[in-house]
Amino acid sequence: MFLFRLALLIVLALPPLHAATPQVHEFKLDNGLKLVIQEDHRAPVAVSQIWYKVGSSYEHGGITGISHMLEHMMFKGTEKHPAGEFSRIIAANGGSENAFTGEDYTAYFQTLEKSRLPVSFELEADRMRSLTLPKGEFDKEHQVVLEERRLRVDDQPHAKMDEHFNALVYSNGPYKNPVIGWPSDVTGLTVDDLRDWYGRWYAPNNATLVVVGDVNPQEILSLTKKYFASLKPSQLPLPKSRQEVEQLGPRRMTVRLPAKLPSLTMGYKVPVLNSVGSVENQWEAYALEVAAGVLDGGNSARLSSRLVRGQQIAASADAGYDLYARLPSLFLLQATPVQGKTLQAVEKSLTTEIERLQQEPVTRDELERVKAQVLASNVYQRDSMFYQAMQIGVLETIGVGWKRIDEYLDRINAVTPEQVQQVARKYLIDDRLSVACLEPLPIDSERQEAAPPMGDHHVR
Repeated sequence: MFLFRLALLIVLALPPLHAATPQVHEFKLDNGLKLVIQEDHRAPVAVSQIWYKVGSSYEHGGITGISHMLEHMMFKGTEKHPAGEFSRIIAANGGSENAFTGEDYTAYFQTLEKSRLPVSFELEADRMRSLTLPKGEFDKEHQVVLEERRLRVDDQPHAKMDEHFNALVYSNGPYKNPVIGWPSDVTGLTVDDLRDWYGRWYAPNNATLVVVGDVNPQEILSLTKKYFASLKPSQLPLPKSRQEVEQLGPRRMTVRLPAKLPSLTMGYKVPVLNSVGSVENQWEAYALEVAAGVLDGGNSARLSSRLVRGQQIAASADAGYDLYARLPSLFLLQATPVQGKTLQAVEKSLTTEIERLQQEPVTRDELERVKAQVLASNVYQRDSMFYQAMQIGVLETIGVGWKRIDEYLDRINAVTPEQVQQVARKYLIDDRLSVACLEPLPIDSERQEAAPPMGDHHVR
């Protein structure tokens, strides 16, 4: 998941790297619930999202996938609203709703006409502490999740390779486990497991309510108190420190699966904004973000212009990095060779591009292109109330804080060619590298690829 991935549009002329700061208001109820409101008065609509600080990175062996399974069960009823009523009521009020689980969070959201927000608040407050988790509903939804895993992972060669790749990359870190869970763990989940997980993490003092739209902050605060203030906080467990052990050399794996095309994934262990250490070193995360944009930020970026169009060695080539995560993550390179070219040749070309980042500073023209794209992407994303709420929710839940959103443009603008070179030399090295190759096996004509890979988020 790259929530802040650079825009793919080339912008020839843009104003200075700056965007207007929206009005944001933060409150905290006595029971620990955090409320963040961002005003956006362009349309009489509001997005409501509630974020819980729990996801697959909080799980341990034997119950992987439990956060995602519980997300499904959150729609299966309370004493006040039986199974199916949540979605029916939202739809009857002209709204849309869904949920998703990630490595560091689980979130539930609704988009409604602004006068209908009390409907959303009443329903979310009810299921925050009053979920019934009936055994019959669990048995049915358990089968749904197992089928989802089969369709989205087991029958998808690239998704399955990504799953095994993460297990190779991380020796003991919590990002080792897939969001949807390992097959035997998902199969073995019980309703009692979910009841314990729900009681442990679903509480107002482990949640952030984000509202973006045509709203009055004081009215939203009053509404939040009306529906959420009476909910009791819980005694939250402190997540155990599971710091990834030092990698002592490059790691490699080959995955052989029925697939149409071969592919290559390379990942370097890198810090994120949460983990770069002192404030003085936080520029490193932004420099890594720029490095990803230099490699993969439109048709004129290095991977596209050299590997795809220039050498014509890759049918596709991508780079990605997300500086917003709870724990250290990966700087990723992925490519598919053109017919007649080998995975080894593509890997050599990708490695050459990394070495070039290390050996010489990027040009000023490249840097300005990346910065222009960042501004364009930021402006377009501001058009989406949902995305604005997503930004706030992610940063709050991973512990960075929503106020850091407004630093992003200035921090990117401050990155120098020398800093990009420094982080490439420091982090994009063999001792931090893992490589996975997908070697295709013949595809059974009766087992065609049924659905696209889901990436890092699993949505109902």
